[in-house]
Amino acid sequence: MKKDDRRVTRTRVALRHALIQLIQEKHFDEITVQNIIDRANIGRATFYAHFRDKEDLLIGDWEQFLDGFVQFIDWKKVGKTRFIPILEFFTHLKDFHHFYRALVRSSKAERLFKRGSSYLAQGIEKSLTDFLENKPQPSIPVSILANHLATAVFEQLKWWLDNDMPYPPERMDDIFHELIQPNFKFLAETETDEIPNEFLGFHHGQKTKFVVIHQ
Repeated sequence: MKKDDRRVTRTRVALRHALIQLIQEKHFDEITVQNIIDRANIGRATFYAHFRDKEDLLIGDWEQFLDGFVQFIDWKKVGKTRFIPILEFFTHLKDFHHFYRALVRSSKAERLFKRGSSYLAQGIEKSLTDFLENKPQPSIPVSILANHLATAVFEQLKWWLDNDMPYPPERMDDIFHELIQPNFKFLAETETDEIPNEFLGFHHGQKTKFVVIHQ
């Protein structure tokens, strides 16, 4: 990584960590850009070189993380075993339960989840469209299938966090796949490949490695 790239990464990480800390201390609407740059010890011009405003800062790495999530959907596993990394997703986000509660208090959780669901649906649609190229097309439009899958991911995540995570990520992964597999059974005849051994995601500006548990 070039020196300039490392500097950019450090800056973005510092700003995101500052926002996370502040959200857990006060209502989001009370947080100013000045609060953020003071906490991160970064200049105002530097902040605006990376983000439009505090909302852009909030959602920026969330979308980057979801991009990584989509990359590790394995459509060839549908109908045979787990094909979407719910286990890794929930395992990672369980450490941010207090941050989620702070977002709820600031009335930002619903908006962030809605934005995330929409963004994830777009990524899933592209992924599934690419997979189905030169293959028989499903009777249900791909855009609807993608929206259904993305909505299911976020609805289950919201239920899990709202109910204080009553089941471990492994069980939530099992439940999710049991519920969702029938809707994608048209893909079940495709050839089986191995799921990658590692799921690399990005959250709060840092690369995170998730070890995939094979079943």
